[in-house]
Amino acid sequence: MAFLSLEQLDKSFGAQTVLRGLSLEVAKGEILALLGPSGSGKTTALRLIAGFEAPDRGRIRVESADVTALPPERRHFGMVFQHYALFPHLTVGENVAFGLAGVAGKVDSARRVAEALNLVELPGFAGRRVGEISGGQQQRVALARALAPEPRVLLLDEPLSNLDPTLRERTRRELKRAIQRVGITTVLVTHEQEEAFHLGDRVAVLHGGVLHQVGSPEDLYERPATRFVATFVGRASVLPCVLEGDGAVWVPHPALSGPTGAAAGPVRWSAAPAPELAGAGPGEEVDLVVRPESLTFVGAGDPRALAGRVTERRYAGPVTYYQVALAAGGEVEVLAPPGAATTGDAVRVAPDAQGPAPRLFRQMREQARDQVRDN
Repeated sequence: MAFLSLEQLDKSFGAQTVLRGLSLEVAKGEILALLGPSGSGKTTALRLIAGFEAPDRGRIRVESADVTALPPERRHFGMVFQHYALFPHLTVGENVAFGLAGVAGKVDSARRVAEALNLVELPGFAGRRVGEISGGQQQRVALARALAPEPRVLLLDEPLSNLDPTLRERTRRELKRAIQRVGITTVLVTHEQEEAFHLGDRVAVLHGGVLHQVGSPEDLYERPATRFVATFVGRASVLPCVLEGDGAVWVPHPALSGPTGAAAGPVRWSAAPAPELAGAGPGEEVDLVVRPESLTFVGAGDPRALAGRVTERRYAGPVTYYQVALAAGGEVEVLAPPGAATTGDAVRVAPDAQGPAPRLFRQMREQARDQVRDN
């Protein structure tokens, strides 16, 4: 049963529609990550949950109780802001105690502060000044302040965006441990896929104010529901193609032709049609989206192979990303061992059954392509 429910939320600012029909359910103790590019509506969704904005339509419920019209201070939610909003003239303990202001009834402030700092693994820090601790420790102080009043829901707005990459990774682990230790229902906003995948039990992908998919990180990466999710989550190559047979195979699009105008040849790859292709027939023009690890270099005898040449090689430790310009036109990215090829090599590329199956989606109109690029 859902602990927190968003029901058909709409939100516009003037003529700009920011959210359209957003519906989500979050279980008690679950961490849900809202992931999307700038302008996707994820921060507006968080502000609606917090009560800082009111929806134009729809309802927000906690344990079935409608809180849509309640002001922020009556929702009993905790929030960690992007810039932490700590008071530099106060000690760490005083900052945490500030979160207890307005809590009904008598509260043992010193005990709550100590418990909150222990939860975020900062015992003994109560007397320190904010300016004397690191950025990662400041983030945990902000979390302790949000947790001290024992809120029903924890909201995190880009909680790690101010940290350098090395510190961000360590703090991310510490943040997740603290949230799991409390078992609090949490919604976080981020534009970083790695952060969403690490922290979120489930991830909701938004784009243009619309929810495209919600599921586990594995679902989003291996079984994307829309073309946007397939290209936004992880790395992927896109090839225009034509459906053949039952829609589970493809042949290169006539646009993928070589310098002589010759077609790429009788190349057919198995692919999984997206739900949006239900009912599509043979000959329909679609896009094939394939992950780098779903491609491999093969010998000339493989009938599924596309010929090409390596134009770029990006070393990444135990693996290397190879950008391959296909002789028939178009480009793909291949993940392979560092010694598999070098820049300038002639290669042949075919599907690798070890990776996620390639997916087929409807082709985007030029206007939609421009919108994705702008974001």
